[in-house]
This record gives sequence, structure tokens and C-alpha cells, in this order.
Amino acid sequence: MLNLERLRTLDALARHGSVSGAADALHITTSAVSQQMSKLEREVGQQLLAKNGRGVRLTDAGRLLADHAARILSQAALAQADLEAQRGQVAGELRISAFPTAARGLFPLALSALRAEHAALRVRSCELEPEQGIAGVVRGDLDLAVVLDWYNKPMPLPDGLAKASVLDDPADVAMPVDHPLAGRDEVDLTEFAEDEWITWGQGEFCHEWLLFTLRSKGVEPNVAHRAAETHTQLNLVASGLGVCIAPLLGRHPMPDGVVTVPLRQRVRRHVYVVWRTDADRRPSIRAAVRALQTAAERIGGGDATRS
Repeated sequence: MLNLERLRTLDALARHGSVSGAADALHITTSAVSQQMSKLEREVGQQLLAKNGRGVRLTDAGRLLADHAARILSQAALAQADLEAQRGQVAGELRISAFPTAARGLFPLALSALRAEHAALRVRSCELEPEQGIAGVVRGDLDLAVVLDWYNKPMPLPDGLAKASVLDDPADVAMPVDHPLAGRDEVDLTEFAEDEWITWGQGEFCHEWLLFTLRSKGVEPNVAHRAAETHTQLNLVASGLGVCIAPLLGRHPMPDGVVTVPLRQRVRRHVYVVWRTDADRRPSIRAAVRALQTAAERIGGGDATRS
């Protein structure tokens, strides 16, 4: 009989491509990964790993068993979901991530409501950028991730994930109070061609969206400062160091010295939550989705659509 935990280790190796990556994903040591794989090789009587430079690679037998392991683990997750659905209780542990402004804007309301309504549910949360959150759900490190699309740049989703809308989040341009456009009712992005921009980290989805959107309008952005957190960006704006895109979610309280002006072509982020389809029937998943949508409604994100 194949050991499920050893198959989980093999699956993590196949997904991450290294012993250290598998160890990080499983929250165990690299030595423990090696020990589990040695035991699995003895169980199946075949070599599953081969040296590849300083690392390892899966042998043909390793890849074959890894494919089966992924299906077995998916079926085990389905069994757990079905048992939870039959019991009908929201219980156990739920691991959830959100990008920083969603964590700031949604988690305090949503997670406190889950604690109040479902005492047997233990929620573990963290901040992760959308790409990292999606990868965590795919790997099984997370049960849910709150992620986003921009209105003109969708976030690609892998197969095997379900999603539900949480809210549509409007975004304005934030600028110093003495900016020449600060008194306007609305502005266009092309009017900031000469401004210095404060944006997100290099390679982050929102940063790439801003570059994509400005360049599509014939503007090559002058990126002066990068900061992951909206409030850091806004404080840089307050100091007169540039302008930034300021989504509504999680941006309050606004620092003194900053004005936000809507864009003529309305800009919105579509905020939604994803989970693995093999966990779709888990009551804890459904309860968390409802709590996030209710939190969005309470803060004014009235465009949320219930799943």
C-alpha cells in the first residue's frame, strides 16, 4: 500500500522541481523530503529520483508515479470535501491569502465574522500577491486566495480552479494637493505623461498593468518609486514625489496632502476569490466566500456577485 504522505512529497517535488522547493511547500526540512523519497523508492522497488547537477530530477518511473500521485491526492481532497459536505459543519482549518489592500480592506470584517459564526473553524491568513496566492492554491498550500483582474488585463488562471466574484474596486489617480490637475472633476491618464509615477514592485501584476495601460495610450511612464503597499505609495504622493493609481479598497484613511481624482475612462479592479475545484463542496470554503462577499457589501463594494 502506497503511503499518502510520501506521495504528497513526490507530488511537491514534481510541482516545485527541487528538494528545497518541496520542503518549503510542505513546511518540512530538506532532510525529511529526502527520507520520505528514500522510503517511497523502497516501497515501489524503483528509482524515482536521479541526480541532476547539484539538484535532482524525476526518473521516468518518478514522473509516472507523480502523475498518479496528483490524481490520488485530488481524489483524497474530494473525499474530504464530500465528508465535510455530508456532515454540513464548518470546521477544521482554512488557509487563505489576499493581496495587501484586500487583506487590509476585507480580512478584518470577513475573518472576524467567520470566527463569530463558526467557532470550530480555525482560519490562518497571510498577505500574498495574486500570482503567489494562485500558486499556493494550486499546490495545496492554501485553501483560498483573494486575487484580482484589471478591467483591461485579466489574470490568467490555471485549470482546476473555481472562482467567485467579491467586488469591483474603482481606482482613481492620487496626486499632491498642489498638482495642476488636483481641482479637476476627472482626468485622463495621458495628462500625466510628464509626471513621475509611484507604482508597485517590479514584475508584480499591478505594476505590469500600469505599464501596459499607459503604453497603450502612447505614454512611456517615468517610474520614480516602487512600493508594494498602497499607504506607502500615498505617503510618497503626500510628500510631492509623484502620482499613483489608488484603488478604493483598503486606501483609507488618506494621508493629508493627497487628492484623488476619478479617471474619465473609469478604471476598476475585479476582486475575486479562487479555490481548487476538488474542494468545491467543503462547507468551510462556502462559508469563507460568503463572508468575503458580505464584507465587500458592508464596505460599499455593491457589485459583488454571489456564487
